[in-house]
Amino acid sequence: MRGIRLTPEEIVEAVREQRAHVVGLSILSGSHMPLVKDVLNRLKLAGIDDVPVVVGGIIPPEDAEELEQAGVAAVYTPKDFELNRIMTDIVRIVDGAAEKVA
Repeated sequence: MRGIRLTPEEIVEAVREQRAHVVGLSILSGSHMPLVKDVLNRLKLAGIDDVPVVVGGIIPPEDAEELEQAGVAAVYTPKDFELNRIMTDIVRIVDGAAEKVA
């Protein structure tokens, strides 16, 4: 899309402009909870919360569970290094989101 350092506002703007099929957030700062929830909330307010969000980073299991309960489609940590599985997951997530809209 536009780069690797976007604000939540810029992410939502890019999703809308580029008609994204999925949003991938990689947060290594430890601020994953407030940032991801902010993006999810802004997507909802913009009326584009049907675009799935996946998150990667150093995320404790209890935080991953809370993020998924908040609406994140998948959470990947450094333990997840099988790229073929991750890409298959993302395709499945996007296909599932497309079926809900159709």
